[in-house]
Amino acid sequence: MVDLNELTALVGELDEEKVLEILNVFVAENPSEEDAQKVVGACQSGMSVVGDLYEKGEYFVGDLIFAGELLTSAINTLKPVLGSSSSVSVGSIVLGTVAGDLHDIGKNIFKSMCEAAGFVVYDLGIDQSASAFVEKVKEVKPNVVGMSGVLTLALESMKETVDSLNEAGLRESVKVIIGGNPVTKEACEQIGADAFTTNAAEGVKICQGWVK
Repeated sequence: MVDLNELTALVGELDEEKVLEILNVFVAENPSEEDAQKVVGACQSGMSVVGDLYEKGEYFVGDLIFAGELLTSAINTLKPVLGSSSSVSVGSIVLGTVAGDLHDIGKNIFKSMCEAAGFVVYDLGIDQSASAFVEKVKEVKPNVVGMSGVLTLALESMKETVDSLNEAGLRESVKVIIGGNPVTKEACEQIGADAFTTNAAEGVKICQGWVK
């Protein structure tokens, strides 16, 4: 069995070579699905380490992107031993960068981490109108709506989207989380979101709390 603490540390250190080496050996041993889930958990804990180091200023955006890619590779390596139960999602999220904003780095990191945590993520992409969010929410009935934006003007688009969800009678059925550089507690309240974050790892924890 894998040393889970070591694996968490290696993901935290972004040591892709060693992480994948350990996972390949693990998969070759034909482990139980339960053990495989523990290994996924250790990888996710490593992502939390990355998030903490980013908050402390020791890691940068490039490191976050790399960590997201590393996690995706890790999950793909483990897929053969995760069995069918790994497809039982913990919940679903409609995610997108709001109208007028073309940034997707933060959104993509959050998406990778949510998928690794067992969420089904419907990624609308960038520059998405309020109506695009509303249509998708009607279609897939998610637990959470995630909106991302880096520009200050994104806050206005986020508010428009929440207002549109209200008008469509959908707001009560979903939790709304917003993320990106300009989001603050005040902005979150003005927009009418349930939570805000500038840290993808923290955002995942918030969403996990909502679906438990």
